[in-house]
Amino acid sequence: MDNKEKILYDDGVHKYVMFSFDDESHEDSFLSVNQYLIVQNGSGVLIDPGSGAIFDELYDAVSRHVEIENIKFIFFSHQDPDVSGSITQWSISTSAKFIMSGLWVRFMSHYGFMDMDRIMSLPDHGAKLNFGKEYLKFIPAHFLHSPGNFSLYDSRSKIVFSGDIGAAIVNSEGSYKQVKDFEEHVQFLHGFHKRYMGSNKLCRAWVKEIEKLDVEMIAPQHGLVFEKENKTLFLEWFRELQCGSDYMDELY
Repeated sequence: MDNKEKILYDDGVHKYVMFSFDDESHEDSFLSVNQYLIVQNGSGVLIDPGSGAIFDELYDAVSRHVEIENIKFIFFSHQDPDVSGSITQWSISTSAKFIMSGLWVRFMSHYGFMDMDRIMSLPDHGAKLNFGKEYLKFIPAHFLHSPGNFSLYDSRSKIVFSGDIGAAIVNSEGSYKQVKDFEEHVQFLHGFHKRYMGSNKLCRAWVKEIEKLDVEMIAPQHGLVFEKENKTLFLEWFRELQCGSDYMDELY
């Protein structure tokens, strides 16, 4: 295992793997991108597999943990190319169903994907998917930052994949991308969240949903994961965050 992947949870039956493959042509931008894989009893769920530029590397890495033909679902938190740009390549390589907000189904053809019967569209209020003896819960995260956006909770590992919520503009190296000092880390959170998140009201709504769950870790699509006290500190910070339309007077 190289420094581009880390097993976040493994109990012998259920595994949650974090990958960190970036488009090397944009490595100077320091926007690290994370992809995730959940495996249970040999079946896989791939989360935000990213752009076409990283497809080959991610394919090889995923195949070390699960047979590619056993990937049952691929989840896209929203429509951005760093999330779903490789949908056509994964549709050719797997027989997986694609899970996304119903708001973005019609846009997938712009990535060259035309097999709409393979899409499971999520209603705005989310959904729950049984996965073995456990479940995956799709949690509304609308306008944080996309108008059709979801986080994903895995009930067995107790990990929340938060998408762009919690994203940090950092150039992180090493095999475990974990927040060590939240107060130090805030500087890498604030600028992104102030502009990309919709409003404080929306932040509070998301935190309220997350606090209903038994959560051990929050894992974003960019940057570092939040565990233990840093998870709590992040939720407290995000609950009070002024962002988006809260700064409308500065933007117009």
